[in-house]
Order: sequence, then structure tokens, then C-alpha cells
Amino acid sequence: MIDNTIFENKKAAYHTLGCKLNYAETSAIGKQLSQVGVRKTREGEIADICVINTCSVTEFADKKCRQAVRKIIKENPGAFVIVTGCYAQLKPEDVAQIKGVDLVLGSEQKLDVIAYLDELKKKDKGAIYTSETKKIKTFVPSCSQDDRTRYFLKVQDGCDYFCSFCTIPFARGKSRNGTITSMVKQAEEVAAKGGKEIVLTGVNIGDFGKTTGETFFDLVKVLDEVEGIERYRISSIEPNLLTDEIIEFVASSKRFAPHFHIPLQSGSDTVLKLMRRRYDTSLFRQKIEKIKTVMPDAFIGIDVIVGTRGETDELFEETRLFLESLYFSQLHVFTYSERPNTLALKIEHEVDAKTKHARCKALLDISDKKFEAFYQSQQGSARKVLFEHTQHDDSMYGFTENYVKVETTFDIDKANQIKLVTLGSFNKVKTALTEA
Repeated sequence: MIDNTIFENKKAAYHTLGCKLNYAETSAIGKQLSQVGVRKTREGEIADICVINTCSVTEFADKKCRQAVRKIIKENPGAFVIVTGCYAQLKPEDVAQIKGVDLVLGSEQKLDVIAYLDELKKKDKGAIYTSETKKIKTFVPSCSQDDRTRYFLKVQDGCDYFCSFCTIPFARGKSRNGTITSMVKQAEEVAAKGGKEIVLTGVNIGDFGKTTGETFFDLVKVLDEVEGIERYRISSIEPNLLTDEIIEFVASSKRFAPHFHIPLQSGSDTVLKLMRRRYDTSLFRQKIEKIKTVMPDAFIGIDVIVGTRGETDELFEETRLFLESLYFSQLHVFTYSERPNTLALKIEHEVDAKTKHARCKALLDISDKKFEAFYQSQQGSARKVLFEHTQHDDSMYGFTENYVKVETTFDIDKANQIKLVTLGSFNKVKTALTEA
């Protein structure tokens, strides 16, 4: 049993890399430590405990994690250093070898961090506590607030899809989730704190309900009734799990925003098969057109990966043309990165770095045009904007329900408040519409 007196007067620093799910989980770790008396460091303070929650979605992400760990160790001499997250789960030995790391926790262990803290004594090499991926079954709900106005509610974890390019199932285990009742309780807690916007997050949120006999649609319907929350956003959801009933419900709901983030990954059916995705371009187009029909002003973000193994010039051209023909608001373009132990490594035809860069630029050019066209279509309309606390010179920002960034003169009384505004001109530098 841990002697809680070791935490007296201790200060902790937290550093999160990667997805919004990681941020929610870091918040849960911070809550555990605060409950035993550890407070968060203030600006300029050196931490006694450092928690680094890592990502491993690409090779570059791995590199960033190593750099972040070393930087934090240097900035907090003598601190007890805990490294967790996907990189720690996938490559624990690599992490443990970094000088100054004391504890490496896997995906199953990170949300019970107190159980692994002995006397907070520095070690010659990091102690490793991880589980085999197939044994990762625990779901621990978590919710975080970003530095603006949103809360991120973890509703699901893990993935059963095993796409050929992805290591997430190896890092996070099988798909699992909490109950709808537990999610409602957390949403009510956010409302009690004065929170107005919640983003539903997870690894594969459309798969919600596998472990509780419920569905994501069930969850959406019940959350829509929680008083005090002004709006919800659905984070990335697979096109094959974004049902027409969910789209139609969002269109007529009280609180769900007309904002969708849908991973396409490739606009070539041949490449989608190589990726082992569970849909084709025809289904994807159908989903986009359904959204456009029932919510003409919806913001639609799309993920695409360029330069995957097997993506020839001709197949990339299929993707480019498909995206040109599609209605959406913005692309998130990722460059393919080789991941150890993935099936993609068996695919012939590798794409060189120069070609990857050119393809990335070509799709970002399409994204810029679509994004500006969407913003221009919103000019002159009246929209509800949730303004953020942060001051930028004399300005402040907020977002409409359909995710248009709005700039206005700073007024602290507007912070965390929803105001009806008329959208003005497009500030291309700040990618925002001004309040008219």
C-alpha cells in the first residue's frame, strides 16, 4: 500500500502529445495525483513529478516523444519522471533506456498511476509496467478541459479494425467503452462546472457499445437531453459507422453541432482495399451527400493519408479527382509513415519522400480552396459563437456551431458565453471571419 505522505507538498508537470483522447487521459491522471495532495506546477516552478503521455501514430511522433521526454527531464532536474501512452506501450524498453526516466506505464496501467508510485526515488533505469495488448480490457472514463472552452469526454477506447497501416490496436487493445449512464454523469458534472461544449472522443467512437450492449446512437440521443450543455461535437467517426439515423438526428437535435470529422484515408478503392478499410468511395460519397442534404451549412473535415505503400501515380490521381468532386470544408493530410509489425510492410511499391511531399502539397491546395469557399459561404449569416477566454492582442476568438472561427474585439464578459453574431469578412492570415 502506498504511503500518501510521500506526496505532501509535491508539484507535478504534465505534457501530452497526440490526440484529444490523450489529453482527456492526462487530465484523469492529474485528478488522481491531485486527490493525494499533488498540485500542478505554476509558471516558472520546477516539478517534483513529471508525467509525459505519448503518441506513436507515426515515426515522427515517436521522435517528438523522445525529444519531449529529454527536454522535460532537463527542465526539471531531479524530478520523478513517468512516461506513458502509446509509444510507452509499443516500445517500453526504448523509453526506459532514456536517462532520467523512472517509470514506464502501458495503456492498461496509466489510469491507475498511484498504484505504481513507491517512494518517488530516482532509478538507474525506468521500471516497466505494461500488459500484453490482448489483455488490455479496462475502460476508465476521463474528461479534460482544453485551454479554451471545450471539454473532451472519452467515451470509447481501443480498436478492432487492424487497418494495414495502423498500430493503434497494438497500443490500445480491443474496442471497449463505459456505460451511457457513466457518460451522462460526466456530462452533468461538466455542466455543473459551467462548461458549455463537449467533444466526444475515443479511438473508434462509432464502435461505442460493444462492451455494454448499447450503441453510439443510443449515447447521442441520451446526451442530447443533458441540461446545461449547449453543444456537443462528434470527433472522428468512421464512415461505415456514421449511420443515416445519426446524421438525421444531429440535423434535428437540440445540442449536437453540424460538424463532422470523417476519415477517408484514400479516394482510391484499390488503395482502400490495401489499407483494409471497411468502406469504399461510393459509401463515403453517400455519407457526405446525406450530410449536405440535411445540413447544408455543416462543417465537414476529412482525413487523408498520402504516399502509402501501393499508391501509384495513377491511384493518387484517383484520390485527387475524388476529393475535387466532393463537398467538404477542410482536409487533414498525413504523410504515410512505416510502422513496425503492420501488414502494410508486405505491400510492394514504396513511394519516395519527394513524391509524398508533392502529393501532400497537391491535396493541401485543394483543402485551401474548399476551406475558403466554405467560409465565404458563411459570410453575412447569423451564427451562435462560443467565445474563448484567451486574449490575442486586442482580439478574442470563438467558434460557431458549424466550426467557423470568429474574431472580435476582446471583451472578458464574452468569455465562455454564446453570442449571436453576424459573420463578416474573411481574415485569410488568421483563417477567421470577423464579427460584422
